[in-house]
Amino acid sequence: MEENRGFIRTDLAQECREASGMSEIKGVKYIEKEEKGFRILYMEIENEEASRIIGKDMGRYVTVETGKIWLLDEARRDGLRDILVKYIDKLCGQANSILVVGLGNRSITSDALGPKAVDKLLVTRHLRSLAPELFESISHREISALCPGVVGQTGIETFELIRGATESVKPDLVIAIDALAARSVDRLASTVQISDSGIAPGSGIGNRRRSINKGSLGVPVLALGIPTVVDSATLVYDALERAGIVKIDDSLTKVLENSKSFFVSLKESDTAVEESAHLLSEALNTLFSL
Repeated sequence: MEENRGFIRTDLAQECREASGMSEIKGVKYIEKEEKGFRILYMEIENEEASRIIGKDMGRYVTVETGKIWLLDEARRDGLRDILVKYIDKLCGQANSILVVGLGNRSITSDALGPKAVDKLLVTRHLRSLAPELFESISHREISALCPGVVGQTGIETFELIRGATESVKPDLVIAIDALAARSVDRLASTVQISDSGIAPGSGIGNRRRSINKGSLGVPVLALGIPTVVDSATLVYDALERAGIVKIDDSLTKVLENSKSFFVSLKESDTAVEESAHLLSEALNTLFSL
């Protein structure tokens, strides 16, 4: 069914690897392990050929399979936060000045992860000059934040707003937080992806904007994402695949094409997105206070 892979939409590197049908790919380092009861999947795409096969940009990808984030008890949640702190720190490097960008439309629940996470972030850049003693007591990093909205709200491409802020603030690192699209409904608000390859807002829902990465901004970009939607065409395609239907005729193709305009989210989407945003902001605030 290789010719029908266009019906699969996902932002998750792990799902792209699975869709390739290859367990081992030259130019890809892949490690699976478990920490504090959570499954950690590490993948590093080292060259252009591996990038083409998987369909993701070169870079490092850490996937943490969390289970339903909004249902985690306090102990599990604390353990998950510590794992995220560890791997975000590993990919951050020695950045002292960080611009955190909350991508997405806060008016749409399933797209509000980025803005909601930034709302809970402790920003400190202004304190360094206005209240230096307070700055030293709460953080040793300059943290600034931006929620650029979407082009339909501002009339300005998201990338242009981020580039302007980056040129003004001159951070060592940009962290972009965004809601992602998954292939499997089981991953909705149940997986965290951390990547140093940057991000292309809207790519998972077929509305790809200009990529936000080191090449376009001039500074490293770390992407944090949690899937909140699944493309309905992908759901149909997966059902056909599980049913053993290997040939897609014209009538089924029409169904799949028509389904590309719809996206499925959790019935608990409000709570799931709120808790997911809180988890990411808590992890970042913890890391920035170290």
